Amino acid sequence: MSEIKKVVLAYSGGLDTSIIIPWLKENYNNCEVIAVSGDVGQGTELDGLEEKALKTGASKLYVEDITDEFIDHFVIPTMKAGAKYEGYLLGTSFARPVIAKHVVDIALKEGADAICHGCTGKGNDQVRFELTIKAFAPHMKIIAPWREWSIKSRDEEIDYAEAHNIPLKISRETNYSKDKNLWHLSHEGLDLENPGNEPQYNKPGFLEMGVSPEMAPDKPEYVEIEFEKGIPTAVGGVKMKASDIIRELNELGGRNGIGLLDLVENRLVGMKSRGVYETPGGAILYHAHEVLETICLDKETSHLKTQLAVKFAELVYNGQWYTPLREALSAFVDKTQETVTGKVRLKLYKGNIINAGVWSDYSLYSETLASFGESDYKQSEAEGFINLFGLPIQTKALLEEQRGK
Repeated sequence: MSEIKKVVLAYSGGLDTSIIIPWLKENYNNCEVIAVSGDVGQGTELDGLEEKALKTGASKLYVEDITDEFIDHFVIPTMKAGAKYEGYLLGTSFARPVIAKHVVDIALKEGADAICHGCTGKGNDQVRFELTIKAFAPHMKIIAPWREWSIKSRDEEIDYAEAHNIPLKISRETNYSKDKNLWHLSHEGLDLENPGNEPQYNKPGFLEMGVSPEMAPDKPEYVEIEFEKGIPTAVGGVKMKASDIIRELNELGGRNGIGLLDLVENRLVGMKSRGVYETPGGAILYHAHEVLETICLDKETSHLKTQLAVKFAELVYNGQWYTPLREALSAFVDKTQETVTGKVRLKLYKGNIINAGVWSDYSLYSETLASFGESDYKQSEAEGFINLFGLPIQTKALLEEQRGK
């Protein structure tokens, strides 16, 4: 510990990292602590962050604006892959590598002796942060207070904060563990730790990005989304960058009760955990992209892509973004997206996303070919196809018949 003179801390200003600054100074010989926050679209959570960091002992705070980098280079590639982890749209998972990469960059620039994070020893984020650190600073010492200190719970963290006069935006009654960025908001802890408890969707202050389906308007709302090579480019005919599209869809989806997920998931560390996720814009974007792919991708490509999406999601969830396999899968995905260009119309109604139309110049769907009306399709040719396709089944049955089975 005496060798640690300067520590760069991945700092959110939440409960964990708020108490880590004084804890580091107490336990690492009054080392210098430099705080780094990644702005990934968490909005007002960044308000007053510099004052708080300095008052609690940091020598400086870097706030890195990485929202567009996060969306363009992490969110959209994952969405194009159709990657979901057990239904979860990976909101926290793919934010960690981009934040950690910027923390590493600053640590190297500052000549830090160590990088510190506030992830618990039970969670996935410790893996996501540390794998990124290992990828870009393999010799850097990593400090993970939750794996060192005697604090055992969030209540004890609050006790520590109160004893050190550290201001908090939460109370013991509202002490959910949350993570927010432009893509999503997650809720864990308190009553949600019991899977038998229904989430308090209608309790004021619980949902932050929208309303529950039952509180949504009684009238449906339509939205049209345009894509070029799998990348969203416009909403309602208005061209905009991807981050602004997500902001627009968050508003639209939020007021219509879209994108709520109550999930008991399998964590990387081996336990199951229960979380409630708000991803209004993301749910709409995933759905629209999937609808467009139904007419733009051939069967074999589509089916293999669906299989590989599971592996892609596991890599993202497990913090393995900076790996050769993830890069290879992204290259495959990019190839599949060369014809995923077009427009999708969706109807949003009380938490439901309903297909309302899809168009593409690259569509593989032929209305005349598939029609129940007259077409050029020769139905008589299906007999020969069925005979060949069914030959193994028929042969087996005939042999069994000959054997008297």
